[in-house]
Amino acid sequence: MNGKMIIYMLGKIAQLEAVIMLPSLICSIIYRENQVILAFAVTILLCLGVGLLLSLIGKPRDKVIFAKEGFVIVALAWIIMSALGALPFVISGEIPEFVDAFFETVSGFTTTGASILTNIEALSKGLLFWRSFTHWVGGVGVLVLVMAILVSDSGRTMHILRAEMPGPTVGKLLPRVKSTAKILYLIYIFLSALQVAFLLFGGMSLYESLIHMFGTAGTGGFSVNADSIASYSPYLQWVITIFMIIFGVNFNLYYFILAKRFKAVLKSEEFWVYLSVAFVSSGVIAVNIFNNIREMATVSDSIRHAAFQTASIMTTTGYATTDFNLWPTLSKTILLLLMFIGACAGSTAGGLKVSRVIMLFKSIKANLKHALHSRSVETVKFEGKPLDREMVSGVNGYLCIYVFCFAAIVVILGFDIFDFETNFSAAAACFNNVGPGFGFVGPAASYADYSVISKLTLSAAMLLGRLEIYPIILLFSPHIWTKKKVK
Repeated sequence: MNGKMIIYMLGKIAQLEAVIMLPSLICSIIYRENQVILAFAVTILLCLGVGLLLSLIGKPRDKVIFAKEGFVIVALAWIIMSALGALPFVISGEIPEFVDAFFETVSGFTTTGASILTNIEALSKGLLFWRSFTHWVGGVGVLVLVMAILVSDSGRTMHILRAEMPGPTVGKLLPRVKSTAKILYLIYIFLSALQVAFLLFGGMSLYESLIHMFGTAGTGGFSVNADSIASYSPYLQWVITIFMIIFGVNFNLYYFILAKRFKAVLKSEEFWVYLSVAFVSSGVIAVNIFNNIREMATVSDSIRHAAFQTASIMTTTGYATTDFNLWPTLSKTILLLLMFIGACAGSTAGGLKVSRVIMLFKSIKANLKHALHSRSVETVKFEGKPLDREMVSGVNGYLCIYVFCFAAIVVILGFDIFDFETNFSAAAACFNNVGPGFGFVGPAASYADYSVISKLTLSAAMLLGRLEIYPIILLFSPHIWTKKKVK
């Protein structure tokens, strides 16, 4: 275990957090929020101090990063980022309890969008900006940003990229890992700027456009309004719907488009299944709510709300144009299933990922055929290529751990005061990084009434979901702290 490299990287993370707080500090200065300015200034100085100290203490001779260092760095980085990111809320007094502020910040960085706030409009402009900006930073990944800016290509930094990026098949787009990280962020920035332009054209202010772009690009869902996106025009709702779908696509495909490898995009099995599930779900929900909800006065209203909520839940963004907690059982059931499916691997979304779901179904199909014809050898193919047993076994193993973790979260929440629907959907919404659930944690409510233990459990659930379980679990494994190197 290269302990010095871990300490060194955590120091760089703390310094980076000081830098990414600067836009929020500037926002507070523009709006003359003196208490918030002080809170950001103190936190920035603290981040710089801690970061410089850790960087000096941990300055390594050997900068090689093996798999175990990659997992530990990723897990600790996200916890430290969330803990330091909570300080402006606490110091300003706008979220006085650290556990609440930590929950809010974890929800931001993990792009979940679950909130303990009961009066969002009362929060200062600067802190609302910071809260949403954490979505944008956490969307592609904190460590991906570090690699794009700070880390050289020496060592095995691909282990960090694989440990942090969502999905079962993360690889390099270019030979150099640093170049891959830069490509990802350039695509991310371009799409983000494009959305801001469309939102400004629809009449949003620059401040609101940035806030909602952060939430859409990071598939997080924090808004400046208690009713989320409901008070905005149909045009703006459609813009956000389309961009939620865009940010739910595997970013590798955007690189292929830039490289003019259009056949690779058109042959992407995951991409077409993703769009098909979204389209069919939207259609079924639109029919269901048009026939059962009085507010859906026209077909266009039904289609718009159905498409928006399908995109929001499937991409685990969590925005809302209406209180879908009041929708018919069929529509709510579809949305609940979409929470678990999620969007594409290599996107900013959460959930199991469409690629894993496809692999699981194909694996089940192959096992059923083998049961009927025991001598036959069934090959599982994905994206036109056969998958080796290790990959199939890994996906099946991930599902087992996923189910176990989810069940444990639901059981712990069972000690709280809420009913099963609320606890189950809260666990699903946080573990899959969706945000709002059903019952008392619906889009018109918050997580404020959960106990401290439940809030910490749900914070852990958000981290487990965003980092796809392994980095957090391995952090507490004695095996990972042994001296033996795992390549």
